[in-house]
Amino acid sequence: MAVTEQEIRTALEGVDVPGGGTLSSRDLVRALVIDGAKLSFVIEAADADQARLLEDARTEAQRVLLALPGVEFVSAVLTAHGPAKPAPKAPDLKIGRHATPQAGPLDVPGVARILAIASGKGGVGKSTVASNLAVALAKQGRKVGLLDADIYGPSVPRMMGVSKKPASPDGKTIEPLHAHGVTVMSIGLMVKETEALIWRGPMLMGALQQLLGQVAWGELDVLIIDLPPGTGDVQLTLCQKTNLTGALIVSTPQDVALLDARRAISMFEKLKTPVLGLIENMSTFICPHCGGESQIFGHGGVAAEAKKIDVPFLGALPLSLDVRLAGDAGTPVAAGEGAQSDAYAAIAARLVGGGMA
Repeated sequence: MAVTEQEIRTALEGVDVPGGGTLSSRDLVRALVIDGAKLSFVIEAADADQARLLEDARTEAQRVLLALPGVEFVSAVLTAHGPAKPAPKAPDLKIGRHATPQAGPLDVPGVARILAIASGKGGVGKSTVASNLAVALAKQGRKVGLLDADIYGPSVPRMMGVSKKPASPDGKTIEPLHAHGVTVMSIGLMVKETEALIWRGPMLMGALQQLLGQVAWGELDVLIIDLPPGTGDVQLTLCQKTNLTGALIVSTPQDVALLDARRAISMFEKLKTPVLGLIENMSTFICPHCGGESQIFGHGGVAAEAKKIDVPFLGALPLSLDVRLAGDAGTPVAAGEGAQSDAYAAIAARLVGGGMA
């Protein structure tokens, strides 16, 4: 004896659908055909999105109806009146606006200390020092963030081995990336690697304000900021608009680099930002073939300058091919073991021991 339409609709009363009700109570069943032991019908949805949600109900309807006496085959098809609603666009966060007014210097929520890594001129290895120092501090148990504020020449993404564009779930908050135990953010992650940023001062100031205030840095012991070389808009904005703990100056030992380093020190003094220490980079070179030591850029000039101005000398870092190769590969040398890693670890230990990180 063939099943009746009423028996079918009664059985479908037990099939729940998303949003409440059942297939029968919501009147979603259409084109019911009973052909002896075979049943076919359509479940009609308002649009493709609802149809996808009804897939489980379709499967359950087939199971329930196959359990009825005299039913051997059930075909249930989902249809939709209209197309699916367009997927919501991911929030588009624009970096590089004009700065917004501030009541006073900015505190970065959750960040205990902010250290600026600065240099008077380019080419002294400031970004290399900043990246490796961040990793060295993280290895010593500190919660560390690294902000690449070198707007025109961001190199931290390459050195830290990160390239993914940061997410912005609400179009306001920026989710930073993580590498080698360090929380990382750079303007270089927001633009194409080969794209030039052609911005005037107000745009730089606004971008820095966003990178400090809109990034979800979390709880950090220290945020290291890799500054561009020189004494320009970014340095001025950072010192005037942010509660900096202090600055570390990186220089090579040669006289021309020290001249520019002195200008950077003078700038921080005028902006009432403490200079917490000097670091001599490319201090000496050990030949990997013969083991001979060469002082290509001179030696000891930064230590002498630190003594002269009564600022701590934090340490000397070697000129090493391994450091360059590690940076290009996205794994800072401080993340590994060896003499170069130990040199950064020693500076990190001095910062931690001195309460600066």
